[in-house]
Amino acid sequence: MTPSKRITIPASVRQYVFERDRFQCQSCGLDQKLDPTTKLTIDHIIPLATGGSNDMSNLQTLCQRCNQKKSHHYDDRFRQRFS
Repeated sequence: MTPSKRITIPASVRQYVFERDRFQCQSCGLDQKLDPTTKLTIDHIIPLATGGSNDMSNLQTLCQRCNQKKSHHYDDRFRQRFS
């Protein structure tokens, strides 16, 4: 399996994902609307290194802490949600 190439996620796609996810971390639930200091990031649910894609359906909003904790690993929460 060849990993997908990492691309720069366009600002419009980033904004769409943040809005779709209601500006909340999809792992711990931190809400940027309730705490404006919350730093949100865009994360690949299935990492590119393990065959994930750059498609919007593979992107989620995570706070910096959860994104760093997840790193390049598969998101078990996603597996539970869709199994």
